[in-house]
Amino acid sequence: QDVEYVWIHAFLLLCLCNRSASQLSYSISEEGNKGTVVGNIAKDLNINTQELETRDLRIVSSYSKKYLDVNLRTGVLFVNEGIDREELCQNIEKCVLRAQAVLNDPMTVHRIEVNVLDINDNSPVFIEQTYLLNISESSLAGERYPLPAAVDADVGSNSVKTYKLSQNEHFSLDVQSGGEHGVSAELVLQKALDREKQSAITLLLTAVDGGKPPRSGSLQININVIDVNDNVPTFSKSLYKVRVNENVAPGTMVIKLNATDLDEGMNSKIVYSLIKLGNVDPSIIFDLNSESGEIAVKSALDYEETPAYEIRVKAMDQGPVPRGTHTKLLIEVIDVNDNAPEISVTSLMTPVKEDAELGTIVALLTVSDKDGGNNGLTNCKVLGSVPFQLKSNYKNDYSLVVDGPLDREHTPFYNVTITATDEGSPPLSSIRIITVHVSDVNDNAPQFTKPVINVYVKENSPTGSNVYKITAYDADLNDNAKMTYTLLDNYPKNIPASSLLNINSETGDIVSLQSFNYEETKTFQFKVQATDSGVPPLSSNVTVNVFILDENDNSPTILAPYSEHGSVNSENIPYSAEAGYFVAKIRAVDADSGYNALLSYHLSEPKGNSLFRIGTSTGEIRTKRRMSDNDLKTHPLVVLVSDNGEPSLSATVSIDVVVVENTADIQTQFRHVPIKEESFSDLNLYLLIAIVSVSVIFLLSLITLIAVKCHRTDGSFSRYSAPMITTHPDGSWSYSKSTQQYDVCFSSDTLKSDVVVFPAPFPPVDAELISINGGDTFTRTQTLPTKEKNACSFNLHLNELAFMCLRYVHCPLYSVYRPGDQGPPNCIRLF
Repeated sequence: QDVEYVWIHAFLLLCLCNRSASQLSYSISEEGNKGTVVGNIAKDLNINTQELETRDLRIVSSYSKKYLDVNLRTGVLFVNEGIDREELCQNIEKCVLRAQAVLNDPMTVHRIEVNVLDINDNSPVFIEQTYLLNISESSLAGERYPLPAAVDADVGSNSVKTYKLSQNEHFSLDVQSGGEHGVSAELVLQKALDREKQSAITLLLTAVDGGKPPRSGSLQININVIDVNDNVPTFSKSLYKVRVNENVAPGTMVIKLNATDLDEGMNSKIVYSLIKLGNVDPSIIFDLNSESGEIAVKSALDYEETPAYEIRVKAMDQGPVPRGTHTKLLIEVIDVNDNAPEISVTSLMTPVKEDAELGTIVALLTVSDKDGGNNGLTNCKVLGSVPFQLKSNYKNDYSLVVDGPLDREHTPFYNVTITATDEGSPPLSSIRIITVHVSDVNDNAPQFTKPVINVYVKENSPTGSNVYKITAYDADLNDNAKMTYTLLDNYPKNIPASSLLNINSETGDIVSLQSFNYEETKTFQFKVQATDSGVPPLSSNVTVNVFILDENDNSPTILAPYSEHGSVNSENIPYSAEAGYFVAKIRAVDADSGYNALLSYHLSEPKGNSLFRIGTSTGEIRTKRRMSDNDLKTHPLVVLVSDNGEPSLSATVSIDVVVVENTADIQTQFRHVPIKEESFSDLNLYLLIAIVSVSVIFLLSLITLIAVKCHRTDGSFSRYSAPMITTHPDGSWSYSKSTQQYDVCFSSDTLKSDVVVFPAPFPPVDAELISINGGDTFTRTQTLPTKEKNACSFNLHLNELAFMCLRYVHCPLYSVYRPGDQGPPNCIRLF
């Protein structure tokens, strides 16, 4: 009974254990996506899915990642994180992922084992990318060389299965299957190597795994063929012949022998040696360089004693077992005139002054020759074209004397080549070069790079500004070339230049002593003198033209009859005025020049005005439309006049425009009526003729005054002829200066505009005519010839600003100028 009780108790305990613990096994491939189903725990454990949540089913494992998880509603076990078999089970063929499924109330634990199946996701890899083998060229066919094995992280059939070798004629591959230990490969030599034909061989070993599709990895095998001494040195000739003059200086090379060996390293390093034949030792007469093969004369040769030498030379390599060969050398000695003349300088007087007189002795020479007879007779002369010659004193004594003018600045020294030739057969000669230095004298005055220097200075530049750096050069040396600079006054406009500028006597830097005002002084001229320190000193002058460049430092000024902002100006217009009715014309001037004086007119107040407009370039205020009953009777207008400078300056003027019902209330004043195409009455014709006549007289008087003033102003430009202005019967103007003439033809409408002609201070060179119509539109109308008296004409249209500038050598850019501007030099301005 006790035994039966024990068996019953064991059976009950076993049943209880089966209820509290069991094991589930699944299989899944690695690298599965998240959510991949592994199995159904509820089904496999025969548990109702409703109990999964109530009993709080959870998956527990010892891994750092939660690879598996369960869906409590369905009981499905799924992949929670990607599983990498190589990371999870490195170097283990069978990879099992272990976890526990835990249930509460009552607590039961079920073991889960997931067999992770390998996929072919890794290629075979060699530890190193290259493998070096050193194989002797004496190796026999059949020798084997083990190769590195490739590593594949995959297992089973996905691991390395075989190796392949690139095609070649010397080696084959023996692949051996090691069972559990993997696959290995050996390199087998099939054909003997020859380093002299191929010193290096490159092969490619490829490892292939058994996956589907298979993956592979490669290894580059570099084979160095090691040399053996299997080649004998070889001379290029079996017999060498050479001829050498007798009594050549010891150390003179006779010949260089050359033997080659196809081996490398010490096996190809050749050592030369002389072979002694009988009682004749060639090493006494000749010296052989054992490394280079050069044979040189060791002691004096004498043709009368030994006319020829027969020498044997051996060449040996330096291999473990040296191999060698030999050749024959025949040296013939030539009997020649072997003593050349010798030139000795007994006295040398140098340096020689560059103003030395002809016949001045520079050096004393003696020529000698050790030979006798005709071989000892010499002739001596100077080679080349040099201002020296040899003068014979007595037998072989000579004097080198000056034979031409010397100029140190052109040639500071001379290498005088003297040759002496004997009368031997063949003649021998020698050369002696004597260097004769020429000393300097002060024979060159300082020189400037330009005869006239133009300097451009901005107005309002601060006192002490560097205006220009004068540079002169002197071809002489030392004190003869040391220069000092001096400012010479020519008192332009009775103002000495020294009161405006200062010059550094050593450096030539010119600095300003005051700030310049373009509106007061536009240009002035002075001279700079450069003087050297020679004895006597020499000097030269340069003319400097200083042109003051305008800055935008003046605001526009409103001309009468209107005053600037702050005063009351009024104009009356009739209620019946048509669109385009002339209301008023604002005139303004700017003391600046160029773009700084180019004015534009704008209505700044009131905003959104729809009744009046103003010409941007003319300043004419006109109506945009007819009056309406809704319009005001008084219109306050603010006109803004701006120049084109940087930054722009401006002025304003206020005008009250009053609309009147009765045209008789409008004050009588001169107005420009709108431009219409209508016929002229006789009265209009007479009025036009009268206006033209008065304008012509006024312009003639103004141009005459300006021409006279320009002629008297600047004496520095008096070398150019004065301009001439001529009136033609057709109403055109002609401007001429020297041999150039420029005509400007005006239409009848032009007489309604202001026209002022300013003459240019210089005659034009490469002139071009530029007209600017209506503000910013540039039009090139014609190129003005500079060597012919041809004329160029253009029209200034009604109510349009038009300007013309002639471009000269010193006018780098086209410029636009206003009345009263001076501008850069050499420019003619028309307004």
